[in-house]
Amino acid sequence: MPWYAWLILVVAIGSIVGGLMMLRDTATKVDLTDEQRKRVAERNAEMDAKEAQDR
Repeated sequence: MPWYAWLILVVAIGSIVGGLMMLRDTATKVDLTDEQRKRVAERNAEMDAKEAQDR
């Protein structure tokens, strides 16, 4: 491969890795109360049951 193809490949991979690292650094943990966790678990169970019924 010519040198400019390698350059494009390195820039593309670098931008992907850089973007993923920036996304990881800016991610924040969501603190939920016990009631919110219970509601999320109930909603997930309902959706799982609905998907199983649709199959």
